[in-house]
Amino acid sequence: MQLGITCFLTDGDLAPAELARAAEERGFTSMYLPEHTHLPVRADTPPALVDGVRVEDYKRSLDPFVALATAASVTTDLVLGTGVVLVAQHDPIVLAKQVATLDHLSGGRVVLGIGFGWNRDEAADHGVAFADRRAVAREHVLCMQALWRDDPAEFHGEFVHLAPCWSRPKPVQRPGVPVLLGGVASSGNFAAIAEYADGWMPVGGSGLAEAIPLLRAAFEDRGRDPGRARVLPFGTVPTEAKLDHFARLGIDEVVLRIPSGSRSEVLGALDAHAAYVARFAGSDA
Repeated sequence: MQLGITCFLTDGDLAPAELARAAEERGFTSMYLPEHTHLPVRADTPPALVDGVRVEDYKRSLDPFVALATAASVTTDLVLGTGVVLVAQHDPIVLAKQVATLDHLSGGRVVLGIGFGWNRDEAADHGVAFADRRAVAREHVLCMQALWRDDPAEFHGEFVHLAPCWSRPKPVQRPGVPVLLGGVASSGNFAAIAEYADGWMPVGGSGLAEAIPLLRAAFEDRGRDPGRARVLPFGTVPTEAKLDHFARLGIDEVVLRIPSGSRSEVLGALDAHAAYVARFAGSDA
């Protein structure tokens, strides 16, 4: 079972390239970075904070694709992921180009973790009606997948209309970059994953023994191989017992949470988590 990391890096923290290099040196398999384009100054939608994440992180988070590009330049094997991009808030043509370019330049190391978003005001600032965000995200992903796969590509939906066009580079990974959806265990999320994604990113990873069969059933309902439904526990605060449990469930990778902070704080947390790499990385899951 492989171990990756995620960290809510800001302009006041350790640089992503240094964290990526340090993670790869310690045997971690991946690094995932989050996205918030901005934090609206409104009291009715406070940030959804979890342990190890600060309000300041939402205000000052780095653009994940620029940050991951710097990480790609100093690593050779580290998987470069987003956790998560709010895909409804992006122009899908531009985002498809960004992701494909990063995959091209990194030699096929990108995973696109996406989410629907919880902040109504953030979505509104991007012109996205909160009630439509799931439908918009769906069409954005489907349009991006067409751009990655087809030459020429086109897409026609309710929110996206793209006439036949040329778009390169194509991702190294064919037919496109893997897409993982972050969110709770629900029939709606599992139906979305089974339709247009490759797997699920449950935050923390509690309740997986009950949820995984439901996800696999959703894949079967769509005529997809349930064995290809990837599950990536995300933002996990590790304990040996928790990681043992994931391994027994057949999980092949877990992404551990590294609190943001100064260089010494981040590297100290990374070193503490690296003790689990020796115990779990490469073990049969």
